[in-house]
Parts: sequence; C-alpha cells; structure tokens
Amino acid sequence: MVDLSVKIGDLSLRNPVMTASGTFGYGTEFEDFVNFSRMGGIIVKGTTIRHREGNAYPRLAEVPSGMLNAVGLQNKGVDYFCENIYPTVKNYDTNVIVNVSGASIEDYVATAEKINDLEGIPAIELNISCPNVKQGGMAFGTSCSAAAEVVKAVRKAYNKTLIVKLSPNVTDIAEIARAVEAEGADSVSLINTIMGMAINAETRKPVLSTVTGGLSGPCVKPVALRMVWQVSKAVNIPIVGLGGIMNATDAIEFFLAGATAIEIGTANFIDPSVTMKVVDGIEDYLKRHNYESIKQIIGKLEL
Repeated sequence: MVDLSVKIGDLSLRNPVMTASGTFGYGTEFEDFVNFSRMGGIIVKGTTIRHREGNAYPRLAEVPSGMLNAVGLQNKGVDYFCENIYPTVKNYDTNVIVNVSGASIEDYVATAEKINDLEGIPAIELNISCPNVKQGGMAFGTSCSAAAEVVKAVRKAYNKTLIVKLSPNVTDIAEIARAVEAEGADSVSLINTIMGMAINAETRKPVLSTVTGGLSGPCVKPVALRMVWQVSKAVNIPIVGLGGIMNATDAIEFFLAGATAIEIGTANFIDPSVTMKVVDGIEDYLKRHNYESIKQIIGKLEL
C-alpha cells in the first residue's frame, strides 16, 4: 500500500482527491456513484449569506474541449445549508468543505461565522474568484489589496482551515497568492474558471444570457498547470490544483507542478464516478514508479 494522505493547514485528507465546488452539488446527488470514504473531501456548491436565484437561462454552453457556465452562485443561502443540508452531509465519511462567496466583505464574514459554528465542517474555501456575479466575487480576487482585505477580515472570524480560491483572470496570480498568504490563508486553490464567451452565428446573439461566462474543462488545463507551478514558487502554503483534470494522469501533472491536493470539476458531469477512478489511478502510478508516498512527487517537476 502507498501513502496517499496529505495535509492542508490543519486539515488531514486520506488522499489528495476532492471535488470542485459547483460541480458536485451538496454531495447528496452523488451518493449512488461514489464512496465518500475513498475521497479526500468534497467541496459543496457556493454558499452565500442570502438566497440567490442565479443568472437567467441559458447559462450553460458546451464549447470545444470544455464548457461555459454562468450559473451565478444559485443557492438557498447559508441558513438553509445549516438547517437542511448540514444534518445530512456532516455524517459523510470524508471532509466536507463549504465554498463561501459574497457581494461584500461583510457578507463573506457573516457566512464564514455561521459555518465556523458547524462542528462537522473542518474548512471553508473562500471564493474570491467567481466571474459570473455582478457584485463581489471576482472583484475581490483581481486586486492584491482587495484580496488581502477580505481574507484578513474572514481570518479574524474563522478559526478552522481557510482555503482561498484564486482567479486566473489576473496579470500575476502569484502576487495575489502572496497577498492572501500574508493575511492568514492556510492554502490557495487555483484556478477558478477563465472568462470566455460563445456566439450563435445564425442568430448573431450570445449563447449565454450573461454574454460572458466561466470556461472550464480540458481546454483550461495548460493555463491551470502553469499558474499552479508559478504559485508554488511564490508561497509556502499548500496549493490545491484544479482546472481540466479529467483523469489520474492529469492529476499527477498537477502534483508534479506543486499541488498538494487536487479538485475535479467538469469531469463529474461526464462521469459521476470519476473521482474513484482518479484515486485508483494515482495509486497505480505511485506503485509503478516505486514511490511509497504521494508526497514524494509533489513539486518534483524536473527542469
């Protein structure tokens, strides 16, 4: 047996495979497809202080080697999560992490405080990088000062593991990573979706109601790998890598680039059991290359 365990701050993962927020619902939708005890963790859909309807339809579009989404953080709010979802997911035999978003610093703090009180939630992923909302979201993740300000405020209110999700829609993502590390982030996750758009040539209209949306899937992997590698050279906290991971080989590439753990997103829509296959594939890779631990390949890209 090889050792697949890793740590993100104070958070211990039995293996480095997690699911990306927005692609796995609350986990309840996938109970028939996965064994939670074989996963490092699940990150539930974006949660805000109040109920959000999200954006108007259409808000999903398939594009070459990927998809665009403009869902807009549709959710029933943090109180609904605490009262109706938490009683179920707290019993899952894995780490359940809540993705927290907001339109203002006060919103982020208030949501984080409510999650902090839930004993069965060991971490949050602070989403300062969503490109599909008109207020907040990505605005906090594209400026060092704004990113630092929101992380500093949440850090004061939240005492468990704090993962900060970074936007790729910036000039220098390493600079943003250093800023949130300085304000107390235990980890950074990257990348969130890349801004894109699709046009219907026949109607001469945008495909999405919002015109632009977040691009994900295999097409973004080269960008994600590059950014993970850059950030790994800039910070001392663990990195959670995501963006176009469809199989175990993709995951291995992220570990080599410097990620301690990974998240699988769009691939869940294609194969609901993909996380199980990736865990098996990582273990097989380590055995074939005579490694005893996943830690032996993290950041071991040979230049």
